[in-house]
Amino acid sequence: MPKTNVLDMTGKVVGEIELNDSVFGIEPNAAVMHADVKNYLANQRQGTQSTLTRAEVSGGGRKPYRQKGSGRARQGSTRAPQWTHGGIALGPKPRDYSYTIPKKVKRLAIRSALSAKVAAGALVVVDDIRLEEVKTRSMVQFLKAVDAQGKALVITPEVNRNVVLSARNIPGVKTTFSSIICVYDILKADKLVVGKAAVEKIQEVYAK
Repeated sequence: MPKTNVLDMTGKVVGEIELNDSVFGIEPNAAVMHADVKNYLANQRQGTQSTLTRAEVSGGGRKPYRQKGSGRARQGSTRAPQWTHGGIALGPKPRDYSYTIPKKVKRLAIRSALSAKVAAGALVVVDDIRLEEVKTRSMVQFLKAVDAQGKALVITPEVNRNVVLSARNIPGVKTTFSSIICVYDILKADKLVVGKAAVEKIQEVYAK
């Protein structure tokens, strides 16, 4: 089993934790992670785009000129697609882009993403991520102490109001908790800052 140091909020090593091979030590499956990220991004789309067809554009009810004798092509409306200010032919209309992928695929994708971060040395395990008050400066100091500046994903065992509010104004930093982690967030972050209790919960859920 891979092992990693456990740090405190000041960046000092206070122990060691064994990581489950089936969660943090597998061979990352790039195709599965790609499928999961595609699914996540598709599900985020609102699908509210809409263009006006010739029936929906205002005006154009009168035939612009007579059918024959003008020498020009016959036209029935100035709102046909070939006219300036006309309707759009075959344009996008509101639709639902969301779809589902199998649970086994999602679980493998999460294990692959976590294992990739461990292999890259981008996992930071903290004994207890806790702030006494809502203060952005305290969160910045904590991330600097554990060498997680820049893009970082902070994972706590459950929702921690002080941590969430202290981190929300820091560019590139996102917070989540162990039961709703997603591959997109994991891969986007340069460093994963995970509470020890959150690591144990993740292993309990995703271990084979």
